Amino acid sequence: MSNRLGLHARATAKLVQTLSSYRSNATLAAKGREVNAKSIMGVMLLAAGQGTSVVVRLDGEDEAQALQALVELFERRFDEDS
Repeated sequence: MSNRLGLHARATAKLVQTLSSYRSNATLAAKGREVNAKSIMGVMLLAAGQGTSVVVRLDGEDEAQALQALVELFERRFDEDS
């Protein structure tokens, strides 16, 4: 996680909202735990702070597009860091 506050509530909501517009299954893994990346509660349970390595797994017909959208979201640091 590169944004200043990690995956807190606002960043998690943006991530879930981004992925929810795609049909592909999505999971996030961090610190030995894997969760449904379309679940706000699941992603919040990861408690992925700044510097935490996060693995994204996508599987489905639009996985490439979903991955691109996620890459852009992470590169923008969830639009939180100016």
